[in-house]
Amino acid sequence: MNAETPTNYLDPKTLEQIRRLDVRARLIVEGFITGQHRSPYNGFAVEFAAHREYVPGDDLRHIDWKVWSKTDRLYIKEYEEETNLDCHIILDCSQSMAYGKEQGWSKFDHGSTIAASLGYMMQQQQDAVGLELFSNAVDLVLKPSTNPSHIRSMMHHLEQTKPAKQSDVDGVFTKLAAQVKRRGLLVLISDLFFSEAQLAAGLESFRLRGQEVVLFHVMHGDELTFPFDENTLFKGLEVDQQLLVDPKSLKASYLQTMEEFLTRVKRVATSVGVDHVLVDTTKSLGAVLSGYLAFRQKVRRKRR
Repeated sequence: MNAETPTNYLDPKTLEQIRRLDVRARLIVEGFITGQHRSPYNGFAVEFAAHREYVPGDDLRHIDWKVWSKTDRLYIKEYEEETNLDCHIILDCSQSMAYGKEQGWSKFDHGSTIAASLGYMMQQQQDAVGLELFSNAVDLVLKPSTNPSHIRSMMHHLEQTKPAKQSDVDGVFTKLAAQVKRRGLLVLISDLFFSEAQLAAGLESFRLRGQEVVLFHVMHGDELTFPFDENTLFKGLEVDQQLLVDPKSLKASYLQTMEEFLTRVKRVATSVGVDHVLVDTTKSLGAVLSGYLAFRQKVRRKRR
């Protein structure tokens, strides 16, 4: 590891060079919280309220060592709630998530890095985190746990998984919802290339289980901007079809269709009380996560 500051690792092109997922996740989380006085974990699990000076007898686990390293004084992090949270991270591993791999980093690479970063974050605040993978079936279920070895198992499965199947979520979300045993946080990470009806039914099934749901909608930069100029052969990832077209003649209608798709997805999420976060693969993952946490914190303050 060189002398670069953690924030230098938040650029997608730089993150591509970091092969170990646990290292990548740690750098993302620690990178975007560097210099923040308030807790970076607001809105996920226990909510940080303020710092106060340490007094003998305080639980050493709540000392903010980052503040100590900068001020040489001991401060305790106080929280508004002390209850632990179950967090389910559900990641799409269907074939469409493989797009971008030939260019370096696929949508699945971005999604798995978000999952790993959130898992690392939850572990830091002693909350239970689990991982579920899906395509046209439920491919993996790791129930929430606070054990450090459980996080390592999550990282291992994420690193070993290769998107390979078609997207078909009929019945899948119902099975995933059945895995939820108590109220908590559920994070769904996907490109959402399935019907609105399936998405609405799935999100509703999670909400009915008492889950607070966050939807990270992962889209490749190519899908959002359609940057193609020359005649291009497009090949289906989940269907055995290909089409040779002049991209310039399609760009305007494509971009309009994409905008309508994103609008519909956001409308579906909003209708069932789910936060929708668009993840552009050309943007910093640290910025995506910290921006969303700041949004949640702002909303919670307004509700008080």
